Parts: sequence; structure tokens; C-alpha cells
Amino acid sequence: MNRQCHTSTRAKQRGVPPLIDQWLSQFGEETYDGRGGVIRHFSRASIRDMERAFGRAPLRKLAEYLDAYKVEASRSGEPITTGRRYRRINRK
Repeated sequence: MNRQCHTSTRAKQRGVPPLIDQWLSQFGEETYDGRGGVIRHFSRASIRDMERAFGRAPLRKLAEYLDAYKVEASRSGEPITTGRRYRRINRK
């Protein structure tokens, strides 16, 4: 199974809509995981940027999805997986 197929399958299983995946790519903050990957997630600053771009109403409707994250390969940028956070993302 290739990575793109794995990522879309996991997104469907975990309830992450394609729009949120696109917003993660566009607005998500990058954090290196120390194992060759980059985690993209929504921070307070990125949520403010999205509010400026789209307004508050769309973000209120989609607020339940703002805990989503996406892991990409740091060198190639290929998506690895997508999911929802239940714990904080540790920053060093």
C-alpha cells in the first residue's frame, strides 16, 4: 500500500475531512518529530490566520476538527499519516 493511499484511508477512519487536510497543508504549524517526520497541526497563531482568511463562522462550524494533525516525511514532504490529537504535541 503506498503512502498516499494509507494517508487517505487513515483520514477517513479517523474522521478528518479533506478540507481540514488541505488547511493543515496551507496553515498548519510545523514541528519536527525527531524521527524524520514533520508534524503539521493547528496552533493558536494558525487558527488566527485562518480566521482572517475565512472569517469566524466557518471555523466555529469546523471547530471539532481543529485537533487534527498530519505527519509528512521531512525530506520529500510525502504524507505519512493523518489523525486527531488526544494529547499535547511536545515541543522541545
